[in-house]
Amino acid sequence: MKLFSYILIFLSLMSCSEQKAKVYFVQLNDVYEIAPLGGGLYGGMARVAHIVDSLKALNPNTYLFMSGDFLNPSLLGNLKYEGERIKGRQMVEVMNAMNFTMATFGNHEFDLSYDDFQKRLDESTFDWVNTNCYHQTDQGIYPFAKGKSAQTQGEIPEIKKLSIALESGQTLDIGFFGVTIPSNPKPYVYYADMYQQSKYGVDSLKQLGVDIIVGLTHVNIEMDQVIAQENPDIDLILGGHEHNNMYVPQGRTLITKSDANAKQIYIHELTYDFKLDSLMINSELLPITEHTPENPEVAEIVARWDKVLHRAVSRVAESPNKVVHYTEEAWDGRDAQSRSTQTNLGQVITRAMAQSFDPPLEGAFVNGGSIRIDDFLQGEITPIDFFRVLPFGDGILKVQMTGALLNQVLTYGEKQKGDGAYLQRYGLHPIENDQWGIGDAPIEPQQLYWVATSEFLLKGYDIPFLTPNNPGIIQVIYPEQGAVAADIRQSIIQFLKNEKIN
Repeated sequence: MKLFSYILIFLSLMSCSEQKAKVYFVQLNDVYEIAPLGGGLYGGMARVAHIVDSLKALNPNTYLFMSGDFLNPSLLGNLKYEGERIKGRQMVEVMNAMNFTMATFGNHEFDLSYDDFQKRLDESTFDWVNTNCYHQTDQGIYPFAKGKSAQTQGEIPEIKKLSIALESGQTLDIGFFGVTIPSNPKPYVYYADMYQQSKYGVDSLKQLGVDIIVGLTHVNIEMDQVIAQENPDIDLILGGHEHNNMYVPQGRTLITKSDANAKQIYIHELTYDFKLDSLMINSELLPITEHTPENPEVAEIVARWDKVLHRAVSRVAESPNKVVHYTEEAWDGRDAQSRSTQTNLGQVITRAMAQSFDPPLEGAFVNGGSIRIDDFLQGEITPIDFFRVLPFGDGILKVQMTGALLNQVLTYGEKQKGDGAYLQRYGLHPIENDQWGIGDAPIEPQQLYWVATSEFLLKGYDIPFLTPNNPGIIQVIYPEQGAVAADIRQSIIQFLKNEKIN
């Protein structure tokens, strides 16, 4: 907090003449958890709220933005509360209490069903802006809108103007557009071309005569750079989608991204000179740590939801926050990687699955789409971390199948790169020409093999032919109630307690 104290002292000494206006933007993106993480070491929305309060005490023209990915995924979001899945309800409640200024959609917002997504829109009291995502219906394509139950009704605008009345009597007009990467196709979502829509948004804001143009984007950094190149009148892009902080000047446009889960957040000081029609941006990356105080109102909301979480987790893990393992290496649970390449976190999960049986099995596989954390795990690992990784839970099955079917399953999974059906594996490796090996030997079509997989996969959801009725399935052994294999998360926790891995 010494850095932040220095920043506040510096800002408090700054003053603006009547020709200049100064505003502060606080930028968050890809926030999945409302409570601090890493055993309380970093993040936490109540801490962010305190930072915003402190800035507003110096300058009331302080605004808070979210550049997508906050309704999903989260451990809380997949739990049931008051008869239905939470599905981002906790995040909207916290963001309302924090008086967020504006948000745009991230690709994970559309993980929700349309009904759940609409509920979250209706509950939100902050503004939204999006220029390329629309509601696709049987009757046509329309803007998303807050419904009749919303406190503030109306369509989600393609562009948004924020007009700030200054003490000097002048008005500073800041225009916003927002675009989202089309990486999560859903029947209720229509994605218009984000590059064309960015140009449309910028041109529309220029016609309004705004003083500053800002993009709220949830796309990868290369896409942000193209948007900036094609629209040089953009002053600032508050980006998301990547989970590590970035500061990338592109022409006259500044592109920034904060760390996921508010580990570090950007504070931007925007100073606009009316006389020169010029803008100066000073940006500071601020760590949110255990030394950051909390806003008590937001902390109370977080604590209430935390009780809901701990009641659910305690049914499987007696001590949800007890450290069971330490890893110096960052375990990669990012969504795109889990669905396209073999990750070290995938290895931990599947190895634990194989070790759930006595004797241990030679091979295990699970669908990459079941890994929902979309983040890294590093340092002290607790049971609750793996509830975040695998929020749905699942039983582990001991399955005997022919080598021919095992080859077919593994080949199918390999061809699903980029999709949730891509398989994370242990003890199973490609050889050549759709042939696979198990351990040190090639898989023989006529031989029988015991492997571990999840209950979900054997229902044929991701791999249509992988069901108990397939003639290549010889035996399926389901875990007994209370066994380690009865819950995949418990199997990982026990594995980490007993094994020295990194």
